[in-house]
Amino acid sequence: MVLRLARWTAVGDVPRSGILVGAPHTSNWDFVMMLLIMWRGGVTPRVLIKHSLFKGPFGWLLTRLGGVSLDRDNPGAVVRDLVREARSGEPFLLILAAEGTRTKGEYWKSGFWRIAREAHLPIALAFIDGPSRTAGFGPTIEASADVVAVMDQVRDFYRDKRGIHPERRTEPRLREERRSGGGTPAV
Repeated sequence: MVLRLARWTAVGDVPRSGILVGAPHTSNWDFVMMLLIMWRGGVTPRVLIKHSLFKGPFGWLLTRLGGVSLDRDNPGAVVRDLVREARSGEPFLLILAAEGTRTKGEYWKSGFWRIAREAHLPIALAFIDGPSRTAGFGPTIEASADVVAVMDQVRDFYRDKRGIHPERRTEPRLREERRSGGGTPAV
């Protein structure tokens, strides 16, 4: 109902398990929008959020909404715990903003791909597109070892997705693509 009142359209089916990439991440409202869409499907996901946001009066609220505090300088312990939880066999859905920031950058963070591979979970693609006032879910893809092939699928899906502030959108590409021999990814 909130989405309709705001004149946004939600599309696609909410995945029940996987690593969900939320992109483009261009606004503080992205988190709220994704939660509304997930709740519409009856799902309360886990959401990786930078640890500094848990300080102060909103920490308890973020935790209640499924927030998982992540220290970007030392993510190893949190990631290991999440992978262990994901491998438990229970439905597990974790949202990550692959861009890692709401400002335009050069590369996405590769955590979604690495966690999906380690936990043996699919990568589910979610989006927010301000110009069309549409948000929702797209395909689910396998997190194969071929990072270039995975990212080609990701780029294909996000090609026409702009975010709430299109000028802040970061093109979907990972540093790992260059290291894998894929050269400079096409954008």
